Amino acid sequence: MDFDKVFAFIDAMNREGVDYITFGAVALCFQGVVRASTDADFFIRPERTNIERLKRALRCVWDDPHVDEICADDLIGDYPLIAYGPPGETFNVDFLTRLDDITYDSLSSELIEYEGIAIRVATAAKLYELKSNSVRLHDKADALRLRAKYPWLEGDAGL
Repeated sequence: MDFDKVFAFIDAMNREGVDYITFGAVALCFQGVVRASTDADFFIRPERTNIERLKRALRCVWDDPHVDEICADDLIGDYPLIAYGPPGETFNVDFLTRLDDITYDSLSSELIEYEGIAIRVATAAKLYELKSNSVRLHDKADALRLRAKYPWLEGDAGL
């Protein structure tokens, strides 16, 4: 994954005023647990104006007419996930507004500054909860690495 492009995109989202929270492998990195990934995951506030700001941020980084195909109805509707493949990149950017009963407003987050860019990141505790409750083996491994880094994370949550 081209982290420079991911950071450029996060910076563009900040400039455009997008309400987002990064989670998944990118958030793990900011919480001190490094794992390779081929996607960057973002929770997005499910509001039409926020999704328009998101599209502007995407256009700031990638000159791609397919950005216009991103539809607020998709992210606000029954299947609130869009996997965007930026042109010329080897990674996807996944946008969610809901994951089971987790919403943007219920996802605990914090601001972490990296190279002068303020990044809204899911907290270590929330990442641990998400990862430990998953059925995917790499998520279980992520939860174990989080617990090793942050011993105050309690419970084995099925690990």
